[in-house]
Amino acid sequence: MQSLTNRSKVVSNKHLSLAERLYLPAIFGGLRITFKHMFKKKATISYPEEQRDHGRLYRGQHVLKRDEQGRENCTACGLCAVACPAEAITMVAGERKKGEEHLYREEKYAIEYNINMLRCIFCGLCEEACPKDAIYLTDRIAESNYQRGQFIFTKDKLVEGIDKSDRIDVSDRRKAVRKGAM
Repeated sequence: MQSLTNRSKVVSNKHLSLAERLYLPAIFGGLRITFKHMFKKKATISYPEEQRDHGRLYRGQHVLKRDEQGRENCTACGLCAVACPAEAITMVAGERKKGEEHLYREEKYAIEYNINMLRCIFCGLCEEACPKDAIYLTDRIAESNYQRGQFIFTKDKLVEGIDKSDRIDVSDRRKAVRKGAM
């Protein structure tokens, strides 16, 4: 029978020496690599005590921003949820009632705003899509938990404080998002 291609390969039946049959060169090669790594500087750190330096535009925990008067910027337009490739963002929109002008910037606001951090891939597309500069990824590390329910971040965990001292500085990220450097 003739082969369909001319890519045949001749296999040699090489006889192995006694050392090769006992796999001694392979064992000593593996031990050499192991001992070489034992005396190198370790790459791990003791996390809570030591923390790595992150880049200027590190994508960490999300924050819903407020304007200068302490009102929420989010108008529940849903563009962040549509832009999210992981479909991690959900929201319920509602209309502002009389007397709530000091809380919300526009007539429409997010009654509920949830981010499923187990689904989030920290890509930053939500902050690029937001026309009101309402959502940003901060330089804070997202906290870890043992319960799945604690990974659903609601508005009370996402919205920054009303006091100016509780605000999170995202000026570097804001400049980068506007330039398109993300």
